[in-house]
Amino acid sequence: MSASQNSDVRTLLVKIFGKDRPGLTAGLFDTLAAYSVDVVDIEQVVSRGRLVLCALVTAPTAAGADEGELRATVHSWAEALGLQAEIISGVGDNRPRGSGRSHVTVLGHPLTAEATAAITARITSVGGNIDRIFRLAKYPVTAVEFAVSGAEPEVLRTALATQSSEIGVDVAVVSAGLHRRAQRLVVMDVDSTLIQDEVIELFAAHAGCEEEVAGVTAAAMRGELDFEQSLHARVALLAGLDASVVEKVRAEVRLTPGARTLIRTLKRLGFQVGVVSGGFTQVTDDLKERLGLDFASANTLEIVDGKLTGRVTGEIVDRAGKARLLRRFAAEAGVPLAQTVAIGDGANDLDMLNAAGLGVAFNAKPLVREAAHTAVNVPFLDTVLYLLGITREEVEAADGEDAEH
Repeated sequence: MSASQNSDVRTLLVKIFGKDRPGLTAGLFDTLAAYSVDVVDIEQVVSRGRLVLCALVTAPTAAGADEGELRATVHSWAEALGLQAEIISGVGDNRPRGSGRSHVTVLGHPLTAEATAAITARITSVGGNIDRIFRLAKYPVTAVEFAVSGAEPEVLRTALATQSSEIGVDVAVVSAGLHRRAQRLVVMDVDSTLIQDEVIELFAAHAGCEEEVAGVTAAAMRGELDFEQSLHARVALLAGLDASVVEKVRAEVRLTPGARTLIRTLKRLGFQVGVVSGGFTQVTDDLKERLGLDFASANTLEIVDGKLTGRVTGEIVDRAGKARLLRRFAAEAGVPLAQTVAIGDGANDLDMLNAAGLGVAFNAKPLVREAAHTAVNVPFLDTVLYLLGITREEVEAADGEDAEH
């Protein structure tokens, strides 16, 4: 019976510290092998070239061998390599992690010691225990993931949301479990999320009414105006524009930094990716083709005799419509809603963000940040990858492999 099955089995925690180099892990276990010990657990971390290697093993069982001999041998091996060793006796395995397991991702630009102290103290205050810490990225933001147990995800999310806004970092809490690694669907808003622009304002600039349209757009995104009414009011100002303006607007659209990386990486992982927009199919259809998206839906500007009529045709994509489309895309993709991610910035994204398994408010209005599952307030869309446990190193390695081929 292993130590993990029997809490009375004597075990040794072997800790090795020092300058990292190839072969140290193999060397330690080769040394331990002479004592016929079983490996119960292993942890290894390397920071700035310095190694911390921990091995939890059963007490020696080889004929004629004892714990004192094992200790002396390990210390001699470590000393010969300029390493330090510490060996602690005990019984059984590590204590089991508590219920209520979460992945807490912290994004800082930069991540300060003060912010880290505040976040970790808040985790403790709601009964959470930090089991592991792992850096996901060092640029363009510092992203660190904490594996936490002992606190329910919703309780942890509520506590950390307040704390993060006070200290200027982004914190996401995602329930641990197999679903985090499952194939998913990611659906994004377009204006001020996938792209840096508000498409209707690009059209309005060509019609000479940009300021008037921008004011109505801002009020709608803050939730101060009914979206459908504001859409019709803004589109009416575009009446008479030549249809050739569509190609000009497509050329003016600027992707948000990190957008291509986000989509490329998600597609490599087998995710399906879609966009829903209160903007226009004349732009989203082009983005779908350029970026290799699986789904795209938006409003459609009516064009008659080569001119914009100032009206839209078909089903209106508003706040409720975005959530409805998320559900439709999920059904078509064969992905449960619990395994979907929605990303948006405006009040008309709220139903979609709340319907998804993970709703991410991206550089969003205050109303949206408060209501979404989590908020990201750095100008890089690919930081959403870190919320899914994907590291910057993994992204860059995949990019490098593609470049070689």
